[in-house]
Order: sequence, then structure tokens, then C-alpha cells
Amino acid sequence: MIRQTEFTLKPRPRGFHLITGEVLAHLGPLPQTGLLNLFIKHTSAALSVNENCDPDVRGDMEKIFDRLVREREPWYDHTLEGPDDMPAHAKATLVGPSLSIPVTAGKLNLGTWQGIYLCEFRNHGGGRKVVATLMGE
Repeated sequence: MIRQTEFTLKPRPRGFHLITGEVLAHLGPLPQTGLLNLFIKHTSAALSVNENCDPDVRGDMEKIFDRLVREREPWYDHTLEGPDDMPAHAKATLVGPSLSIPVTAGKLNLGTWQGIYLCEFRNHGGGRKVVATLMGE
């Protein structure tokens, strides 16, 4: 069985956002055993798996990334779309556009403290399109 759906995440401000529940709401029933692939169709946002309990982790992640890739560097050439755009592209490249998560017994087989993150690197990124492909039996 292979099933694919495309959906749009609700718009969020810049930051790291736990979206596990929103993703699951768009998937329907999961296979007993399989694999979920998520792919974000944007170059200034990314998907990741990380801490799902303490919101301080999400705030710290934003601070880390903002220190790694700073805005308004004088050597940026791509500046027409605002000071957050080029850094957003670089951050999205560091994290990546896709995830693969195992499905076991009809549920995502994430660790106890793991959740799916939207890494929104633009100040006003808008709704983000995600393609979900479920493979399984």
C-alpha cells in the first residue's frame, strides 16, 4: 500500500514548532507496519524530529540557529526578499526538507520525547505545503 496526500500547515511565526498532531490529523489511518515520509515544499523552512516536551528546547533551537546563520551580513548577495530570507535558505539547507518515520502497530514509532517540528525560518512564512507519503501494510 502506498498512499500520498498533500496538505498545508497553518501559518506560524518564525521559530521551531511542534506539529505532530497537525500532521497526524491530515493522514487518516496509519498502516500496521510501514514508513511515513514527509517532504516540505519550501526552501526557507524545514522539518525535523526533536524534543516534544520542554518548550525551552524550541526557543533554544531558534537562538542557536540565529547565531549560526546571522541576518544582514554585508556579503549576502540575495537580499531582495528581506533580511530573513537568505539566512532562512541556509538554515533550511542545514536541517533538510524531509523526514522518514517508521510506523509500528498503526502509530508513528517515535521515541518517548520525540515530536515532529516545523522549523520556520522566515518572519512571515505563511502556510507551508507538506507532501506525506505512507508506505506499508
